[in-house]
Amino acid sequence: MPDYERFRILLEEERERKVALLPALRADIASANSARQDSNVDDEHDPEGSTIAFELSQASALLKQSSAGLGEVEAALARIAAGTYGTCAVCGEAIAEGRLEARPWTPVCIRHASAGRGQ
Repeated sequence: MPDYERFRILLEEERERKVALLPALRADIASANSARQDSNVDDEHDPEGSTIAFELSQASALLKQSSAGLGEVEAALARIAAGTYGTCAVCGEAIAEGRLEARPWTPVCIRHASAGRGQ
């Protein structure tokens, strides 16, 4: 039987990391947007344009990924509170402890993750 308290602590630490990262990513996006407004909007012909567009795209993708990851972590913490943590959301079987070690926020067992039903 997995040590749910240990996983709760790991998840809370991960949540803190993600919460701390979000303002920095938002600041990067604001900075890139500001730089974009101050430059030529024709990215194709502006040597700086493609770099700014790339930076904005990267920061936006990281913000989206981090926000989604934060949601997964918070959902896992909610499952711990509800007493359903470690149980596959698809089949109801126990999630292997090794899988929880690798991805403590996962809602599904390895079989259903490989079937594309979860992470």
